[in-house]
Amino acid sequence: MTGMQLTGPKQQLFNADIRQRLDSWLAKYPAWQSQSAVIPALHILQAENNGWLSEAIMDALSVYLDMPAISVYEVATFYTMFDLKPVGKHKLNVCTNISCLLNGSEEIVAHLEQRLNIGLGETTQDGKYTLRQVECLGACCGAPMMQIDRDYHENLTTEKLDKILDGLDQ
Repeated sequence: MTGMQLTGPKQQLFNADIRQRLDSWLAKYPAWQSQSAVIPALHILQAENNGWLSEAIMDALSVYLDMPAISVYEVATFYTMFDLKPVGKHKLNVCTNISCLLNGSEEIVAHLEQRLNIGLGETTQDGKYTLRQVECLGACCGAPMMQIDRDYHENLTTEKLDKILDGLDQ
């Protein structure tokens, strides 16, 4: 991540663009409730750091938001949308909860593992994809479904999945 310093005044922790985006979220909450901006702040910082959050980034955010570092870690480790290690350019999150399972998510996972030559929790050698299973993405009526980056894809078949993957980087 560029523009981050862990020493010096609070205003120098992140570059000006990042501070502006963080401050726009902070402005939505009372001054004594800065920790309320932790989730959008983590999203901003993760996007600026190639899709993952390092301890140094979370520590700097805790200083910026004036909250204990452990509280930032608790949020970042609780939600599957945050990654604490490097990930692929595209995050493929396949729902394997009951509705998706009953409608074929096992076949979707098997197809992705074969096509990408990786298992769940792994990243392709070219760094393009990280494949994960998630418990629920809240789209049971569209099962089987998955999330690619921030987009939902429902009623998946292997054919539909291939078309989605083929169009990702075009």
